[in-house]
Amino acid sequence: METPFSVRIRTRAYEVDRQGHLNQAVYMQYAEHARWQFLQAAGLTPDVLAEAGIGPVLLKATVRFQRELLAGDEVDVGCAISGGRGKLVELTQSFLTPGKIPVARVDGVIGLLDLATRRLLPDPRTTLRELAKQPAVLGLDTPSETE
Repeated sequence: METPFSVRIRTRAYEVDRQGHLNQAVYMQYAEHARWQFLQAAGLTPDVLAEAGIGPVLLKATVRFQRELLAGDEVDVGCAISGGRGKLVELTQSFLTPGKIPVARVDGVIGLLDLATRRLLPDPRTTLRELAKQPAVLGLDTPSETE
């Protein structure tokens, strides 16, 4: 899967575990950082989302570890909307070395929470597309077949 967006992160010494590789929980922190950078690159800043009365929520995440990262290694964390329908959006996050070697993959399901009603929006893809200043970053320029 081609990833339209990625952010490079250098692992830090304090993020490694006793085996000397990146602690498994840190992968989720990197994924969260990349998701926010992804939204912001599309113009969906926290202020824009708050003004619209919505917030993204992670409903499910599955991590597949493929190769270890050591302190000082760099990793590109990509984000791509890969599917979803109704209230749910599927997001794939690929972790690749600068040489494009797969390190890990996070498959997630997200939704948009209406902050007033505390309920998921019925059509998050359309909402994201309408609010984004750069919807092409999200890959939501046109409705998908799964909508």
